[in-house]
Amino acid sequence: MISQIFVLSLRGDNIVFRDYRGDVPKGSAEIFFRKVKFWKEDEEEAPPVFNLDGVNYFHVKVAGLLFVSTTRVNVSPSLVLELLQRIVRVTKDYLGVLNEDSLRKNFVLVYELLDEVIDFGYVQTTSTELLKSYVFNEPIVVDAARLPSLGPAAMFMQGTKKMPGTAVTKSVVANEPGGRKREEIFVDIIEKISVTFSSSGYILTSEIDGTIQMKSYLTGNPEIRLALNEDLSIGRDGRSIYDYSSSAGGGAVILDDCNFHESVHLDSFDIDRTLNLVPPDGEFPVMNYRMTQEFKPPFRINALIEEAGSFRAEVTLKIRADFSSNITANTILVQMPVPSYTNRVSFELEPGAVGNTTDFREANKRIEWGLKKIVGGSEHTLRAKLTFSQEPHANLMKEAGPVSMTFTIPMYNASRLQVKYLQIAKKSKTYNPYRWVRYVTQANSYVARI
Repeated sequence: MISQIFVLSLRGDNIVFRDYRGDVPKGSAEIFFRKVKFWKEDEEEAPPVFNLDGVNYFHVKVAGLLFVSTTRVNVSPSLVLELLQRIVRVTKDYLGVLNEDSLRKNFVLVYELLDEVIDFGYVQTTSTELLKSYVFNEPIVVDAARLPSLGPAAMFMQGTKKMPGTAVTKSVVANEPGGRKREEIFVDIIEKISVTFSSSGYILTSEIDGTIQMKSYLTGNPEIRLALNEDLSIGRDGRSIYDYSSSAGGGAVILDDCNFHESVHLDSFDIDRTLNLVPPDGEFPVMNYRMTQEFKPPFRINALIEEAGSFRAEVTLKIRADFSSNITANTILVQMPVPSYTNRVSFELEPGAVGNTTDFREANKRIEWGLKKIVGGSEHTLRAKLTFSQEPHANLMKEAGPVSMTFTIPMYNASRLQVKYLQIAKKSKTYNPYRWVRYVTQANSYVARI
């Protein structure tokens, strides 16, 4: 049972505010923002869920906006956070571009959406397809070309072959200029990988959480046939949970488990690994999957810390990109905690390094190394000289690390799961919509012990 939903900018400006039940003070948005801005506990940022004066606050941060829900009732945090994510998705489906400018220009439409999604604190629907029957305001389209790339939109704008900007900035209800609608469909294979390396470089744990996302701009919702790898198996014993005989051989893709969107028909999945579906409007996950089969990690991390005289130590961080040279990773950030008695750090980058940033977060006793991009096959090194306020303890290794890393790699997937083809039921001989299949890999938890 939800009391309020509101959206704030990172400056604390109240952009949208809807009070459903009237049992939480009207000043809750200001109370929430002050608490989040001046969060003084161990964590650097406020957690997504916290309680203050008997009110439960839930929030997610998306595209420079804070989507917040409040309630006095003891509800499931997972349910409310999932609701906020779905409200974000529905809003983006309608507005095309999700940012402060588009929200302000379309506030009437956003309020109409919130009133249809939630009634007196109870969730009614979060389906873009169903909401089209009740929401009649047309969105005011914001020109995305002059806006900075935000979030996942930037993933696919790398390299010479750029995906069209409309991929992530087009409303599912608004027509193109001239009243026409461009017929196209986007399929994104997004994988979040978790890897833990031992101090000697061996892989201790590895896992992939993946999803096949689809966003359709096809009129009339034609049937779609999506084919995956023929050697795909589901289930750790090499047998499919859908009871087809495994053709798993060398290089087979073995998923631990998976689930499908309600619109997907699995009639032929047993035979030829194809999915048949009639896509609803808006963005939705066709398939979610998990994989713990061994895979080649995209980066290797080597970290070393050693004493360099009294009150000093030297850290060496080395990153090697183990993927093809025609692929480029971007937005890389490497972090490493250092001993709590460190009071100064000086950095030394390799000659000719471009697009690197270094920082010592004294409050958290952590060094950060940011790289704008890394080309496959390349190697990068950072040296950091630490100065201590006291004599270092016997074992520096135990007081430093582990090294963690975040990154995004467009047009690369670690699991080797692929969309072999994408067929669309033809309405006529001339009907030939645009099809875009894109891959992206991100770090979920990428850690190397020292």
